[in-house]
Amino acid sequence: MSSTVTVRPAKGVGVIGLLSVIAGIVMIIAGGVTWGVVSSQLSAEDITVSDDASFLAGAHVSGPFSAYAQAEVINKHALEMSDGQTYAELPQDDERRATVMNASFLRASLFTSVVAFGVAALVIGLGIMFILIGIALRKIASGPAVAVETPGGYTSGGGLSSAAPPAHTPAHAAPAAPVTPAPTTPAPTTPPVTPPTRTSTHTAPVEEPKSPGVPTTQVPPVVEPKSPGVPPTGTDTPPATPPAEGTPPR
Repeated sequence: MSSTVTVRPAKGVGVIGLLSVIAGIVMIIAGGVTWGVVSSQLSAEDITVSDDASFLAGAHVSGPFSAYAQAEVINKHALEMSDGQTYAELPQDDERRATVMNASFLRASLFTSVVAFGVAALVIGLGIMFILIGIALRKIASGPAVAVETPGGYTSGGGLSSAAPPAHTPAHAAPAAPVTPAPTTPAPTTPPVTPPTRTSTHTAPVEEPKSPGVPTTQVPPVVEPKSPGVPPTGTDTPPATPPAEGTPPR
């Protein structure tokens, strides 16, 4: 017997979505403000990228790319003046140490502005992502309840109950492959055991086995010769008849 389960969205999903949208808006505003402040401060310095820069030559420094280009040009000029030596490699009594030091400070300030621009862009991107996630959560929370029909063999906890019906076999299941019987080896036959024969004083005549298709020859019984005047043993012989009168004896 089947049952119907109604699935409703969790109550806190809508609140989390709203907070995510608010956080995204705040992050976008913070990132935009940071970008604007750093850009305005660089523009106030009125720095122009040198003409011998590898890219953006002659551009006004007000963004991350122009600031990076100017930092590379400053490093190039400082190394040319110090014959390829950095501030730490120059001797302490060298007059060029002060110029190389100022060049290092300028490069560090420009690189700091580049990092600030990058962080501002990252915060703005995360704010957009938070807003999208919040909108998706709000849509899930405002969705209607869904009724799910479950089989009778399932309990409310999701597991199978003891009265779960057996699994149904699909109607169009593939036929099972025929099973080929394994070859069997015939067991060795044991010759029949002939029971022992009992010997007797009166032995019966032995008959030769008959072969199929070959006629057997019957041997007549052996008759013992008769002795004169002695009747054979075991035979009924009529008594001798006396000769008749007048008949000469033979």
